[in-house]
Amino acid sequence: MKLFEQGAGFAEFWEERHLCTLTTVRPDGTPHVVPVGVTLDIPAGIARVITSGTSRKAAFADGARVAVCQVDGRRWSTLEGHAVLRTEPEQIADAERRYTLRYKPPRPNPARVVIEIHVTRVMGNV
Repeated sequence: MKLFEQGAGFAEFWEERHLCTLTTVRPDGTPHVVPVGVTLDIPAGIARVITSGTSRKAAFADGARVAVCQVDGRRWSTLEGHAVLRTEPEQIADAERRYTLRYKPPRPNPARVVIEIHVTRVMGNV
């Protein structure tokens, strides 16, 4: 995908274990920025965040434009896109599997959902 042709090291940077931030917008227009784990599926152009369906991040992200960012010293990357809340068990299981590969197995959460971000813009210095 041309969107992700960011040079050598981009894919590896998104596979390394880094915490990220998710930025959404509150109803009053102010930014809501929270730390999250993010997985990136480059062939599909989708970034995923697992969270509780009762979280503010899930409520603010559903159907909205969002951004995720990770930083490691001078290396950084931001992904922007349109978010969709996924509640299907197979989508949740897939996101949990991806999260486990990048970070560690997530704690059990029967209210878990997936914020699926269809990436439309990539920025960074990787």
